[in-house]
Amino acid sequence: MIPALTIFLLTYALMLALSKYRHIVALASAALYVVLGILPVGGILSAIDFNVILMLAGTMAIVSLFIESNMPQRIADVLLARTKNVCRAVVALSLFAGVISAFVDNVATLLIVAPVGLAISKRLKIPPVPVLIAISVSSNLQGAATLVGDTTSILLGGYAKLDFLDFFATRGRPGIFWAVELGAVATIPVLYLIFRKYRDSVPKPELTGVTDYFPSVLLVTLVALLICASFIPGKPEITNGLICMALGLIGTARAVIKRGPAALGRVLREIDYVTLLLLAGLFVVIAGITEAGVVGAIGDAFVRISAGSVFGIYTLLVFGSVLFSAFIDNIPYVATMLPVVTVIAGSLGVDPTLLYFGLLSGATLGGNLTPIGASANITAIGILRREGYSVRVRDFMKIGVPFTLTAVLVGYVFIWFTYHP
Repeated sequence: MIPALTIFLLTYALMLALSKYRHIVALASAALYVVLGILPVGGILSAIDFNVILMLAGTMAIVSLFIESNMPQRIADVLLARTKNVCRAVVALSLFAGVISAFVDNVATLLIVAPVGLAISKRLKIPPVPVLIAISVSSNLQGAATLVGDTTSILLGGYAKLDFLDFFATRGRPGIFWAVELGAVATIPVLYLIFRKYRDSVPKPELTGVTDYFPSVLLVTLVALLICASFIPGKPEITNGLICMALGLIGTARAVIKRGPAALGRVLREIDYVTLLLLAGLFVVIAGITEAGVVGAIGDAFVRISAGSVFGIYTLLVFGSVLFSAFIDNIPYVATMLPVVTVIAGSLGVDPTLLYFGLLSGATLGGNLTPIGASANITAIGILRREGYSVRVRDFMKIGVPFTLTAVLVGYVFIWFTYHP
């Protein structure tokens, strides 16, 4: 077990130190587990969750076409046309970013909404830094709401065999969607308090023209088919992945027929191959440490630290995940912790759903504590830097900390009282 644990710790250290090459680190680590015989060669394919990989790849293609169609910008324009002042406009844009983020990648959501926030700031001569920070943290919030909202949600869905509807209702109880939404509602007063000084009226924007409605139809169809698949008994585990991939290919093929080969290149460039390779490597690494008994040892350590208290473990898992995710990428963290949570739940003899949802909510929201905790935050800071604005850590945390703690506490209480044994 010691060699497997040593490689695992070294893998994490290198992924933190070489963030641009984390996928290479993960793949090299996976190869090392196989070469050293910790994981049999025959276990490689069974270790990789192809349902998750296909869901991500297909969804990325659809989202690329959806953004290109200008539909998100059109929705944002309609939203702004109905707001009375800057304070309400910023809150509305933040909530809009959250809603979009429940179905679209967080970074993509930020790239959709950020230009609108910048335009408002420039027209009214108000600081754009807090506006973009509010949009960024809101886009991170809703990733845990649905199966396709974030990579971590897709990871949980694949690992725990949860379908689209399970995020809304699980085992006859309200799902994590409602915990996230209650958290989002609770953050509205926080945003109003932060932007209460901005009371100037908002210039009515010109409505952006939608170039193609088909990607919007594809996105709605994706959600509808994932819901329908939830009712199919005994379906193959790769069903959701095939649905996402098939619709992604249909959208891409139509774009190529309509606009030529250049459309294919655009879609292929928008697919995040780094994340796909990272996950493939991590799946093998986690299978290796599971085979070596490391996962079981970590789970037992959690049980000992909390003295076997379900409430103690749940609390430790939620707020520990918030803290870790404030500084490290939540994708490898969640991928590692899912099997650990299963071991913990088995040791305590409880339904793992409580701990799964606690892990997901803490890890997804924790990134909002710091400027480096989530890719959307880093992207927002990059946009502001290109515009000539610097973002201090304290500027970010003035919004990120109260926003995060409010949303986390609401979700923490809701999930506990919904699923506690």
